[in-house]
Amino acid sequence: EAQLVESGGGLVQAGGSLTLSCAASGFSVDDYAIGWFRQVPGKGREGVACISMKDGRTHYANSVKGRFIISKDNAKDTVLLQMNNVKPEDTADYICAGGRISSFFPPLLMEYDKWGQGIQVTVSS
Repeated sequence: EAQLVESGGGLVQAGGSLTLSCAASGFSVDDYAIGWFRQVPGKGREGVACISMKDGRTHYANSVKGRFIISKDNAKDTVLLQMNNVKPEDTADYICAGGRISSFFPPLLMEYDKWGQGIQVTVSS
């Protein structure tokens, strides 16, 4: 079965860095885009960043541009989200998801059909 397993979350101090990892398995990962989403109570789900596993195209939310970097390792079917200069408002449950690659990039939320369990990131001030 398809699986997306997040790791690397935890507590980090404001201004510091943290790297999340998403390990995908059980499907044709190279045909997908892998995205990171985050959920905050009272704020809803928002897309953070995504990357095409096929050609490496990336997309970032305006709130994380210049601070976060998404990268991929096709040999390991793994996507990393390097979070730099983190802020308290980055505190959230971070979820890795896979979406089918189409002629449009990044995928729409409705095109993501595989979701991980999520991992907590807490930024202290």
